[in-house]
Amino acid sequence: MQFALARFGIAVADPEELTPFVGPPLAESFRRYYGFDDDQARQAIAAYRERFATVGLFENAVYSGIPELLAALRETGVTLAIASSKPEPYVIQILEHFGLAGHFAAVAGSNLDLSRVAKAGVIAHALATLPAVDTGRIVMVGDREHDVIGARTHGIATIAAGYGYGTRQELAAANPLAIAESVAALGEILLARSAATVTDSRSPGRRTPGTRR
Repeated sequence: MQFALARFGIAVADPEELTPFVGPPLAESFRRYYGFDDDQARQAIAAYRERFATVGLFENAVYSGIPELLAALRETGVTLAIASSKPEPYVIQILEHFGLAGHFAAVAGSNLDLSRVAKAGVIAHALATLPAVDTGRIVMVGDREHDVIGARTHGIATIAAGYGYGTRQELAAANPLAIAESVAALGEILLARSAATVTDSRSPGRRTPGTRR
C-alpha cells in the first residue's frame, strides 16, 4: 500500500496506519481514508498491483493452527469455499503458494477489472460455483464488517475472527453470530456446528445450520 500511495506523494512511515485497508475493497478504502476520487482510486489500485502481483501476494503468513483446522473440517464432511475481496487470480496463487488450495471446493474473488468487488457479489459468485444448498446451513468466517454484512445479504450467518484485522468494536457493531478470539476457539465453534449437522441429518424433522466457509 505504501508503494501505491507514494505514487501520489503520500508517505506513510508506520505500516500499522494502513491496517484498515486489509479486507475491504481497495477502491473503497482509498476513497474513505485518502479522499481519492474514482479515477485516482483506479490509478492507485493499478500501482498497488504492480508490486503485489509479483512480491506482495507472498508477503503473508498462515495463522498457526489453520491448516490443521481446515483438514479437520474436511474430515467431518464440511465443504469449504473462499470468498475474498482480493482478485481471484491472486487468491488462487496465495493458496497454492502456502499449500492450502486442496482444502477448498470453490475459490471466489473479485475481478481484476473491478466489475465484482463488493463482498456480497463475491459471495454470490462463490455460491454459484457450488451445488445448490440452503444458505441457512452455511456460515461465513471473516474478520471485517464487510464479511458480516455481505454474508447477511444472502441469509448467511458469520463467525467473526476476532484475532484478525478488524477491531472488536467494528465486529461487534456488525452483529455476527459469534466472535472467535483465537483459531482454537474458531475451531471449537465450527467443529461443534459440523457435529450438530451430522446428528440432525440422522434425526428426521429437525435441522440445525451446518458449517461452510
